[in-house]
Amino acid sequence: MKYASQITGTGSAFPKNCVTNQNLVDKLTILGIETNSAWIQDRTGICERRMSEPGNPEEYNSTLGLGASQKALEMAGKNPEDIDMIVYATCTPDTLIPSTACWLQHKLNACNAWSMDINAACSGFLYALSTADQFIQTGQAKTALVVGAEVLSPVLNWNDRTSCILFGDGAGAAVVEQVPANETSRILSMTLRSDGNLWNLLHIPAGGSKLPATSDILDQNLVKIHMNGKEIFKVAVRTLTKFALQTLEQHHMRPSDIDWLIPHQANIRIIEAVAERLDIPMSRVLVNIDRYGNTSAATVPTMLDEAVRDGRIKKGQILLMDVFGAGLTFGALLMRW
Repeated sequence: MKYASQITGTGSAFPKNCVTNQNLVDKLTILGIETNSAWIQDRTGICERRMSEPGNPEEYNSTLGLGASQKALEMAGKNPEDIDMIVYATCTPDTLIPSTACWLQHKLNACNAWSMDINAACSGFLYALSTADQFIQTGQAKTALVVGAEVLSPVLNWNDRTSCILFGDGAGAAVVEQVPANETSRILSMTLRSDGNLWNLLHIPAGGSKLPATSDILDQNLVKIHMNGKEIFKVAVRTLTKFALQTLEQHHMRPSDIDWLIPHQANIRIIEAVAERLDIPMSRVLVNIDRYGNTSAATVPTMLDEAVRDGRIKKGQILLMDVFGAGLTFGALLMRW
């Protein structure tokens, strides 16, 4: 290939409402479900998360994506009309039709871009980034806007204390530009996989064409998240380790060669277990789950943006992004910043 992809700008946005563990405990107590703040933090590593205000147009998925995108464009020194393509990763779209990517294009006035959504749940940002990378490598695009954004709060199952405590809302974005293939700062390699046989470990049973949302469906909480946490933990640790190593091997690298691991922020225990298996100290693992919870497709881009802006990520450093999500979907991406 003549070209490679380089991230030149990042951005993030979150709802204003900060929900602490104690806020959740109070809500669950009213529903007759027992838990406590210490248990939540110990089991997940989460202290607080952000949740959108229902019906607030300033906190729709696409509006959060807009805020993140504007910051990314500003960092990259680009205008909306410079964008050739928008790839929007989300499993909680504003609407089924049109795509949230089209809503963002409309709000951003990115008049020269074509747009599409990708639903790979928590792996979505890497799937979207990998898609943009392929268009850029083949010369079909020069500037891409890649977004990972979720508003998960409306689909939380408040009858399941093991899942409703995990998730939050937010958006992250990256501007990806075409550079020569031998550019030092670029995406180096990636590995993407999925296993549909494990669909039942994390899913929303209804709400699509298979089971439309009727009153009976709503009463049964079938348009809410259903999760088998114990099984997901085992699969996540195994696959995150496996695909991280496979991606590194493509460039004859070892875990000791990377400067930062940016994992999906699902659960601190999963992150620690993967770091231990890769023999990477937690001092080289980027974590924001304590403040934002699991924001699905937004976890990696928001963590990336935070670490770029506060100076932890420096030019020339090697980054490894490592994710898994409902589907189940998996992926790892290696880049030199």
